[in-house]
Amino acid sequence: MTPPITGTIWAALPLPALMIGQREGVECIIDCNPAAEQFLSLSRRSVLERPLAQIVQIDAPIDTALARCRENRAPVFINDAPVMLGERSGGHCALHLALLGDRRDLVLMLLTPREIAGKLGKADGIRHAARSAIGMSQMLAHEIKNPLAGITGAAQLLSMGLSGEDRGLTDLIVAETQRIVKLLDQVEQFGNQRPPDCRAVNIHDVLERARRSAEVGFAAHMRIVDAYDPSLPPVWADGDQLLQVFLNLLKNAAQANLMGGQIELRTFFEQSLRRRAASGKDVALPIHVEVIDDGPGLPPEIADEVFDPFVSGRENGTGLGLALVSKIIAAHDGWITVESRPGRTMFRVSLPRARDPEMPGNPK
Repeated sequence: MTPPITGTIWAALPLPALMIGQREGVECIIDCNPAAEQFLSLSRRSVLERPLAQIVQIDAPIDTALARCRENRAPVFINDAPVMLGERSGGHCALHLALLGDRRDLVLMLLTPREIAGKLGKADGIRHAARSAIGMSQMLAHEIKNPLAGITGAAQLLSMGLSGEDRGLTDLIVAETQRIVKLLDQVEQFGNQRPPDCRAVNIHDVLERARRSAEVGFAAHMRIVDAYDPSLPPVWADGDQLLQVFLNLLKNAAQANLMGGQIELRTFFEQSLRRRAASGKDVALPIHVEVIDDGPGLPPEIADEVFDPFVSGRENGTGLGLALVSKIIAAHDGWITVESRPGRTMFRVSLPRARDPEMPGNPK
């Protein structure tokens, strides 16, 4: 048996922490801290060397995430995963996986229950509060845009009779009001509850549309390369909403590396990933798209909250771009994860294929 992990920091960690290692190919709990004992309602002695899946059931591709963490030597973050502890619900948790130093055999798993992350009690309360805030923001955005249009028009009329510094002031008014309108558009878009209009979509067509738009606009300073699998079947998705997803991911990569760099778009087929859809069915997610950049990586202080609304690592960022991405992918019963370290940040989107009889509403 691996010696227990000791130390003041380990014992004092306020979050449940599990040390995961493989035993004959099975992911097992090698150690846990006191916070984990309390979370699991089990003693440390009773969980040591037992399979992780026997103690904690996570509605997420956790074996795949652990393998990627070891293979890429990079942290993996999974946001808002439902957790079951035997017959008892552990609520929704954010999961943070990271290697223990230079060792590839041990992975540290931190679980952040929603009630800790949001300090609002139950997950349902958090979602209700979030919906209320988003609804209020959407209403305010709509009301504010009307007077802004009047301000912009008035400033443009004034500028026609001005010159020099005075015209510069009216140009500033127009530019700032247009910037505010763009922000309000994002708020309205995030609050849009329209379900996706799904059909068979060629994922490479969507990626190429996003790529062309990025190359002549916000990512003109970047080199975009591709590694597509041409044999991929169509995905079952709303093409317009997927276009928004990949535009946001490309923009995030471009804004993270303003001095220039490379973005790679990669697609591949891998059948093993499954997750539970809103209908309650297990759905296969065999089609994967990765957006990889060579920028500085996500700021550590926000890395495990990057899909939450209003969380941004940029000074003037709205924090809605990646939250919208996560919202759209969830509506498709898909899955999105991120791995980040300096020099390599990778967002992976996993989607169902078209004509999969397991997908509700999917054509047979």
